[in-house]
Amino acid sequence: MTAPTSAPNAVDETKLAKIKALIAEKGALLADGATGTNLFPMGLASGWPPEEWNETQPDKIRKLHQGFVDAGSDIILTNSFGGNRHRLKLHHFQGNVAKWNILAVQLAREVAQSAKDREVLVAGSIGPTGELFVPMGKMTHDEAVDSFREQAEALKEGGVDLLWIETMSSPEEIAAAAEACASTGLPFTITASFDSAGRTMMGMPPEGLGELAEKLTEDLGQKPFAIGSNCGVGASDLLVAILALTKAYPDAIVIAKANCGIPEIKGDKVVYTGTPDLMGKYMHMALDAGASIVGGCCGTSPDHLVAMRKALDSYVPSDRPSLDQITEEIGFLMSPPRDEADIAKNRRGGRGRRGRS
Repeated sequence: MTAPTSAPNAVDETKLAKIKALIAEKGALLADGATGTNLFPMGLASGWPPEEWNETQPDKIRKLHQGFVDAGSDIILTNSFGGNRHRLKLHHFQGNVAKWNILAVQLAREVAQSAKDREVLVAGSIGPTGELFVPMGKMTHDEAVDSFREQAEALKEGGVDLLWIETMSSPEEIAAAAEACASTGLPFTITASFDSAGRTMMGMPPEGLGELAEKLTEDLGQKPFAIGSNCGVGASDLLVAILALTKAYPDAIVIAKANCGIPEIKGDKVVYTGTPDLMGKYMHMALDAGASIVGGCCGTSPDHLVAMRKALDSYVPSDRPSLDQITEEIGFLMSPPRDEADIAKNRRGGRGRRGRS
């Protein structure tokens, strides 16, 4: 991992204490649901950057956030997942990074403050650049840090409570995003997508994220506030990743933000199979697995979050779920983890077994 090129600011202790106090008060927090799959029915075209709607369709973004807040979310993410220069340049919008990220925060904050009876945190969503790092691609560490810093500083200017690095696959990209976020002085979290046989597309296992977080703490002088997993393939796969992460790092604050069941292709659309009842069961299992912040990703609507809120409010701690319990209650694994022997066998040309352990 490349050594940091920028020094972090001292973490904002007021914002950090605010987040810690909310977790201490509630025990666990409900995050929000999906962005894209909730905006598509409102007219967002597939492939179009939803960040543009912060300026051109603000009422629809307010509606998105309002649905999550009304459902009981304690944390809502800004509509800024692809709001970095590299993603926006695909549509020649790279000059709008600051404007659209600031607007994203303002819209989310407006809705969060409408919840008069409780605190709702606003987290600044930061997704991948979509670029490959050297030597596989052309992206350098310094270029990535500069891009992420531009976005992170805009989110800070807008007034977020924390920065939320999500859906990451590459340790190098996580390191660059973390360095940029640490330079703002804001608390930040990191979630990765373990969607390839229990690892990220770039080969990092859940335990590797914990190891990376420890290394970043040493290098940056600021510990990620929370780590975890989001998106991926299905809720069952994510729960298995959370179990591995919390087993290796039992003291970590862990985020679980799974897709709503299993994705299925129906015509030209991707449909998620998860019902509100299933997502309520997922909430209980995520909490039993050791997560402290639980939400949904692709396919998760306000209706699903209502069920998850009820499940959280009625939660009675139980034993850590087994793989059999997960598959029985939530569904089969889409991409089961393989052990090192299986991986080595495949590398030698053998046929690795992909059965359940």
